[in-house]
Amino acid sequence: MGRPVGVERPRDRLGRPLPWDGDPALIVESVPTRSTISGSQAWSWALDYLDRDLPFHAHEVFEQRWRCCPSDERLAWQALAQWAAALTHRARGNQVGAQRIARRALANLESATPAAPVDAHAVRASLEHLIGASGTSPY
Repeated sequence: MGRPVGVERPRDRLGRPLPWDGDPALIVESVPTRSTISGSQAWSWALDYLDRDLPFHAHEVFEQRWRCCPSDERLAWQALAQWAAALTHRARGNQVGAQRIARRALANLESATPAAPVDAHAVRASLEHLIGASGTSPY
């Protein structure tokens, strides 16, 4: 089956592309494209995706915020997008990739100006868990 014109390729819950004629039960709706998204919306929507075990979708939301946020918040939202990417790699079984991205995310988070309403402490704890530096992760 060829690619339908103007239609995004179907993806699974972890963002992996599926065949155009793949099993409809595996297809997960993509994140709506937005040109602007507030910090509160991004944080809330991304956490909702994480709670539903959709880390790739959380990454997409954080990336949307990263593209439209004030310049002084850019590094914080980049770190959050990296955090969700690390969670995606972990969910896909790529522990090495998850750790590498988590290290970059933690370094960016530590250097960033905090972005409201982000719970940087919880993100830091999750990143440290992904890296293997400490106890349990909230995600």
